[in-house]
Amino acid sequence: MSDSPIVVSGLSFSWPDDTPVFDQLSVTVPDGRTGLVAPNGAGKTTLLRLIAGELRPAAGSVSVDGLLGYLPQNLPLTGEPSVAEVLGIEPVLRALAAVESGDVAEEHFTTIGTDWDIEERTRAQLDRLGLGDVTLDRTLSTLSGGQVVSLGLAAQLLKRPDVLLLDEPTNNLDAEARHKLYAVLDDWSGCLLVVSHDRALLDRMDRIAELHAGEIRYYGGNFSEYEAAVQAEREVAEKNVRSAEQEVKREKREMQQARERAAKRASNAQRNLSSAGLPKILAGARKRNAQESAGKADGTHAARVGAAKAKLDEAERSLREDQKIVLDLPRTAVPAGRTLFTGEGLRKRDLFGAGVDLTVRGPERIALSGANGTGKSTLLRIVAGDLEPDAGEVRRADGRIAYLSQRLDLLDDERTIAENLAAFAPAMPQADRMNLLARFLFRGDRAHRPVAVLSGGERLRATLACVLFAEPAPQLLLLDEPTNNLDLVSAGQLESALNAFQGAFIVVSHDDRFLDGIRIDRRLRLAEGRLVEGR
Repeated sequence: MSDSPIVVSGLSFSWPDDTPVFDQLSVTVPDGRTGLVAPNGAGKTTLLRLIAGELRPAAGSVSVDGLLGYLPQNLPLTGEPSVAEVLGIEPVLRALAAVESGDVAEEHFTTIGTDWDIEERTRAQLDRLGLGDVTLDRTLSTLSGGQVVSLGLAAQLLKRPDVLLLDEPTNNLDAEARHKLYAVLDDWSGCLLVVSHDRALLDRMDRIAELHAGEIRYYGGNFSEYEAAVQAEREVAEKNVRSAEQEVKREKREMQQARERAAKRASNAQRNLSSAGLPKILAGARKRNAQESAGKADGTHAARVGAAKAKLDEAERSLREDQKIVLDLPRTAVPAGRTLFTGEGLRKRDLFGAGVDLTVRGPERIALSGANGTGKSTLLRIVAGDLEPDAGEVRRADGRIAYLSQRLDLLDDERTIAENLAAFAPAMPQADRMNLLARFLFRGDRAHRPVAVLSGGERLRATLACVLFAEPAPQLLLLDEPTNNLDLVSAGQLESALNAFQGAFIVVSHDDRFLDGIRIDRRLRLAEGRLVEGR
């Protein structure tokens, strides 16, 4: 028996459309902090859901030793449940209140159990995660996306789990909230399995587990050490591919030269036989012997070519595919200085103080920052026209404004990727649409997958294809935490797409590495109800 808290044995799983995810996967997860990395769509979230019991495998088993806590990637960002209900402590609080009022019914004591200090523990946990000012009676709808994520983590930690699964736990968190989460996880003493694209978080891991081609391989050390190991492997693989390619060329060349020599010898032998006046039977025997010898030599060379090709195939399989998106987007160009949006004295509910002013001119690249709950997403929705301000004046230029929300809900989940693109670009010939989707790495049958089954990175690529090549093309892009749920390869693909975009954009992100990669030229920050220049 394994001493590891998580044991996966012979696990097989496919989606309802028979798309395979795992086939006989076996892996153990030891105590300590483990970061799980893989390209989007490889099955990271699916594996966490299988371990958590949300999905049932077609074959194999999963065992977890101890109490399990699980923070999923997609949390409800709206609704009327109270903070206490989300934390799962509302029944205990009611029972405590009843006992304090003099009601000594047995059911109250059963509900409370050993949680007499639940309110104190809850307040301490919320404070550790930067939610010290959030009251237990507040509703979920009044919290920001980042506050909801922190609240979800607090709910899991209050269970005092032995095993903790976290799926992209830094999504929507501002810089302060991220550092508070780091501090909490630094103190973690149980078994922690984290799916994340956050380098700072992954560099706090004890080991990295890479999910590739349906198998998991461990690398000791943090993410930076993992990257160095992968790069070294890639360099060796590239060298092996080059060597194998040269060997194939050499063996092919030698085989061709041997064939030419054999043909030349056969021609000379035929002339010699004719001039020697040998009987036909003897001449025929000699000719057959020469042909058999040439055939054997050719077979030997063909075997060598086959062996060299097999070595090349093996070398190419070990070479990791570097999936890049290369785009040209001239239709998105906006004349320099053209005003695309003007907002004056904008207010919404209790946000933005006395009113904020915002002007966007082409082709500006604007980064919008601010603590969770300051109204960044609200401001983007006002710019997009999805939300009307309670006060202030809005003016928009003619031209398409595309808004990519945190949920990436712009596409029709029931349609395929190809069908969605046809809806956004109906005048584009079908062959051109398929070629375009191939450039976004949806080749062949992948273009006909329903949007509902796509991973976060795949959904982003599909959305970008539809938005950037829509008719008419957008001149202003609004992106709300676009790197959430993206692996590092997908984040790089997004960078490439945005660097090809020739219009203006506003992006909300706490990922400094990403912002540096998309050449931001203006930074705005929401703080204390005001919109100010700078970080």
